[in-house]
Amino acid sequence: MKIEPAKTHIAKELKHTSPLVSCRFDPSGKYIFFGAEDSRVWRWDLATNAKVELAGHDSWVRGMAFHSEGHTLVTGGYDGQLIWWSAQGDKPALQRKIDAHEGWIRAVAVSPDNQLIASVGNDLVVRLWSFDQGTLVREMKGHESHIYNVAFHPGGKRLLSGDLKANLLDWDVATGKQQRSMIVKSLYKYDKGFMADIGGMRAMTFNRDGSLVACAGITNVTNAFAGVGNPCIELLDWETGKPRIQHLSKNKLRGVAWGVVLHDEKFTVGVSGGSGGYMLFWKLDAKEEFHQLKLPNTARDLALSPDGHQLVIAHHDGVVRLAQMTEKKPA
Repeated sequence: MKIEPAKTHIAKELKHTSPLVSCRFDPSGKYIFFGAEDSRVWRWDLATNAKVELAGHDSWVRGMAFHSEGHTLVTGGYDGQLIWWSAQGDKPALQRKIDAHEGWIRAVAVSPDNQLIASVGNDLVVRLWSFDQGTLVREMKGHESHIYNVAFHPGGKRLLSGDLKANLLDWDVATGKQQRSMIVKSLYKYDKGFMADIGGMRAMTFNRDGSLVACAGITNVTNAFAGVGNPCIELLDWETGKPRIQHLSKNKLRGVAWGVVLHDEKFTVGVSGGSGGYMLFWKLDAKEEFHQLKLPNTARDLALSPDGHQLVIAHHDGVVRLAQMTEKKPA
């Protein structure tokens, strides 16, 4: 069926018993994996609705990434641990666990050739691990505030990491040397009243050909303590490192953009964690959205299905929601 963003609707839900913090499709599109505040990862079989527990972390899991063939899932938790799981079969099994960081792991990524895992967190270090052996390959230091996100460039030779203060560091994967630094000023503020930093790359992704990178977060902050600001997604030109466009909402929604997708059909999708929860759609060259979908609850993460037709959203109310970007089928 034809992808039509303006006809996006919630097609399926799975109710869980704890608020959710993360979600991903597996490469086959058969399963959705999600992390919850019960310190567990769960697998949802979309065909049978069966839910299977993956127990191994001691805290929330925000970081998730797959081997491209889908047989292995790697997760990073706020406990500082990386865990390798067998993702298929009747019951996913823990294959390997390592202490990877001191403090929170906020994000993980798998290289395009499946050889490396990148992990980042609160200890200000970017680490590369062997996917097959789980051994440390190298570590890169340069960030001066908590690292919020990491992504491999689709070409596989570069790695991008983004921190709380909206600094982006571009690394050479082969040598670990920093190639350049960039800053997305709109996604960070120091609130002098509360003496608090607020911002950071809450989500980050490249488009398929690597010409654009999207950084999601919060802007126009007026109160750091209460998190009062507007969800924002900045698109940067990868070659120049310069901002291309800033995506905002027409109605100046409140909250944080916790997830972002750059779709092959040349549009951006984001979800907000404020104003009750929204999904927004922008053309790549537009400041304001061309379509918005009111969500039933605050959104905390977003991921695209392998076929590009569906989106999964992790919600604070403990519900995983599957959105279909095609015309709704008659009842």
